[in-house]
Amino acid sequence: MRTRHVLALVAAAGSIAALSAAPAQAAEYTSALKLKGVQYDAPGSDSNSCSTGNTKDEYLTIKNYSASATVNLKGYVVKDAVGNSFTFTASHSLQPGDYVKLRGGKGTDSDAKNVVYRQNCNFIWNNDKDTIYLYKPSGSRADVHGYTKSGSDPDRNGYITFHS
Repeated sequence: MRTRHVLALVAAAGSIAALSAAPAQAAEYTSALKLKGVQYDAPGSDSNSCSTGNTKDEYLTIKNYSASATVNLKGYVVKDAVGNSFTFTASHSLQPGDYVKLRGGKGTDSDAKNVVYRQNCNFIWNNDKDTIYLYKPSGSRADVHGYTKSGSDPDRNGYITFHS
């Protein structure tokens, strides 16, 4: 009998711990900004030449899913699994429902065209698998998604949607 009570108490304590841990984990993903999708494999043969390469065709789409809040991207950080990163250093405001494409390569950022360039002609996303992290200016995680070419991209077009 005593063993049953101990097990019941352990199970109850575990349930309470799980319930109290759930909001902290869920809070991590309450950010209005989320990773909408990624063109991880740029069409064509990969070339990171700034003048003739296709790095600009590799992009990450970040969307403001808030119904009412405008979010400024300044200070947000995007990273991959091995620590390659990009920090939004300029103000770029996303209205509710608006998005931005973070493109590789060099170019002119444009609010009107919803584009920010990394100003780097090296590819950031791996073609076989990777994990993409989005961090708030505070350093807390706003969103994260991993992918594999074989498991996440059934049509093999190099684009994966994370949030619709």
